[in-house]
Amino acid sequence: MDADKKFTLSEAHRFFAIEFHGKTWDLLEKKDRTSDDDSLMINTAHASCRHWVEAGTGVNIQRGEWLISRVYNVLGDAQSAMRHALRCMELTDRYADLMEDFDRPFALEALARAYAAAGAHPEAGGTYQQALSLGKLIKDDEDRKIFMSELEGGNWYGSKPD
Repeated sequence: MDADKKFTLSEAHRFFAIEFHGKTWDLLEKKDRTSDDDSLMINTAHASCRHWVEAGTGVNIQRGEWLISRVYNVLGDAQSAMRHALRCMELTDRYADLMEDFDRPFALEALARAYAAAGAHPEAGGTYQQALSLGKLIKDDEDRKIFMSELEGGNWYGSKPD
């Protein structure tokens, strides 16, 4: 933020939501994360979502919950990953009319990963298949490519179907 510029409260919330979102991704992609980095990553994901509550829409909050779930999944915290994946799905349904065609597949991907982390392999596999089916329907080629790359990557805790 420019120290000389004046921001409304809403603008400040939006600024911090975006900043913390980016910082979370930087940490997710960091190869040699420390335990301090892991703690910071949890905090920045939560902070981003919290700021979206003040400055965003249901879509922003849904995507924030997805990011929180991803962080916990990467860290192997199945219970927290599940809690936030379920919240993401709830918001996906509540704000269905605001969602892009990639939001539901991503929400299902988060839920499938949470099931996988929890060792619920049949549920993970079924939810993965739902995410894959919907992901194939994403209209924009670049959005579909990004989704498929995310779906195929990461830790599936031995649950990812072929």
